[in-house]
Amino acid sequence: MTDLSLPITSFAAIANGLILLLLTYKVIVLRRRDGVVLGDNDDREMIKAIRGQANAAEQIPLAIILLALIELQAGNVIVLGVLAAALTTGRVMHALYFGIHGTNWRLRFYGMLLTLFAQAGLLLALLVTVAL
Repeated sequence: MTDLSLPITSFAAIANGLILLLLTYKVIVLRRRDGVVLGDNDDREMIKAIRGQANAAEQIPLAIILLALIELQAGNVIVLGVLAAALTTGRVMHALYFGIHGTNWRLRFYGMLLTLFAQAGLLLALLVTVAL
């Protein structure tokens, strides 16, 4: 059996997994509070929480896969670390907007912008890693 070590990917997965877990918890709390089993009950706070959780579930997995592919192929660890930090920071900013009612919309905007920057960087880094 081969010993694989992916420390950057592992730390990013832990941090981003925690973000997704907290967003999921928020949805569960709201569902239990309002007795909503399915859907959003046309509740703005519930809709916002569900979308925040869904966005994280949509964005995080591909980024973690890209991180792992780059790390497995001995990509540049500094670039990888910077992109993992940018991804996680973007996800935290985005999650704060969706997780805390009344938070400024700019956190969502800049969090998503940073997330997209990180994902584009990861795609480029993987392309460079594979091409070399």
